[in-house]
Amino acid sequence: MKRSILVTFILLSILALGLGSCAKSAAKNGAPQDKSLETIKANGKLVLGLDDAFPPMGYRNENNEIVGYDIDLAKEVTKRLGVQLVLQPIDWNAKEQELNTGKIDCIWNGFTITEERAKNMAFTKPYLKNAQVLVVKKNAAYQTLADLKGKTIGLQAGSSAAEALESNSSFKASLKQVVEFKDNLTALMDLEIGGVDAVIMDLIVANDNIKRSGKDYRILSESLSAEDYGVGFRKNDLALRDAVQATLEAMAKDGTLASITAQWFGSDISVVGK
Repeated sequence: MKRSILVTFILLSILALGLGSCAKSAAKNGAPQDKSLETIKANGKLVLGLDDAFPPMGYRNENNEIVGYDIDLAKEVTKRLGVQLVLQPIDWNAKEQELNTGKIDCIWNGFTITEERAKNMAFTKPYLKNAQVLVVKKNAAYQTLADLKGKTIGLQAGSSAAEALESNSSFKASLKQVVEFKDNLTALMDLEIGGVDAVIMDLIVANDNIKRSGKDYRILSESLSAEDYGVGFRKNDLALRDAVQATLEAMAKDGTLASITAQWFGSDISVVGK
């Protein structure tokens, strides 16, 4: 009997040591330290970083209120998570710094998922498809990328448009000059007065601007790249990322996501759960 008790004690000790080792290993890998969702709920708010001049994803209306498709999605997500949504306009060129220093909790503003960005942050799955396109004046002779050889191109600094251009080295090399602007609206204003010959920007944003402004712009049929929009979080904030993803999937399942998307785009072009 004594020997049986001794054997049982030894086995339990080995098991305890094994569990302790697993716990230490998990802690070393960062899992137990991920209190991102817990922190958000304790603070009672989620601070969303955005460029507030990026219609229709996030922008200021005539009353200087920040509105947009992404804003409506985020409002519904935070409502379901039981926290307040705080909108924080940021310098888009310093967005990752704003995120990593804790000034914001996520970047949610027509934010393109790229291989480089995915190395430094955690993304949700895509919720919208997009592309980088070139906007020109309606009466311009340009029809293809090749037609822009020797011309001046504008784009938003720090944007996925800049990354798309960098990845198309032959097209970039063919250009006379690339001019960076603080936001797309400023770039389009420069296009209107002839400062640049074309502007690289998001297809969704370009379509919205042309429709909303009534300006004589058009989009070249040949695009620079196809891409996806996602919500970006700090690299280790997986609990918060997963909670937002699960909420978006629940919204897709009950029809709320389709309803919000149709209100902004005329039809449900979201890709969550599809």
